[in-house]
Amino acid sequence: MRREYEELLRQWLQRRSRLRRWLRPLPRHSNVHRYPVIKWFAEHARRRPYLWSFKYAQVVPAIYVGSVISLLPIYGVQILVALGAALLLRANLTVLVALQFITNPLTVVPIYAFTGWVGVVLMRAMGMGADLPAAMYYAQALFLGGVLVGLATGAVADLGWRIAAWEASRFRARLARSRTRLGPP
Repeated sequence: MRREYEELLRQWLQRRSRLRRWLRPLPRHSNVHRYPVIKWFAEHARRRPYLWSFKYAQVVPAIYVGSVISLLPIYGVQILVALGAALLLRANLTVLVALQFITNPLTVVPIYAFTGWVGVVLMRAMGMGADLPAAMYYAQALFLGGVLVGLATGAVADLGWRIAAWEASRFRARLARSRTRLGPP
């Protein structure tokens, strides 16, 4: 009995440590003043607890909106747009900012090429934009593809979040059962 509880507790501590390591470089309530753009809004952000909440109601909008913003062709101002979206939608800022790192200098070209291709295929299938100049056509296709691929990415991330939350609740229940079976120390 005791061995099972100690093993579950060790696993829980390892998971918590891993999660903290992943979240360390992202903005949190305590270090929001360190980020170049967000620091201008640090005091405003500290007074908004929903920006730091990992409850379902704050995380799901952050996943979907963050996925869409990360794939839109607004590279360079994504974090500022994510901050505005988090305030407007009462979503988790940490998740929104983390998703903006999907597009980085190494991935921006393949991602925008793919979203542009998806947008062009969709626009041709719907018969849209045939009368637009080429630059406007491809810009519109890039935005349309970014929204579509972003929503698909958000759906996959949402499913992953739900599976992780379900597994975490099962793990906590096993830990609680093991603790109650163990009895008082």
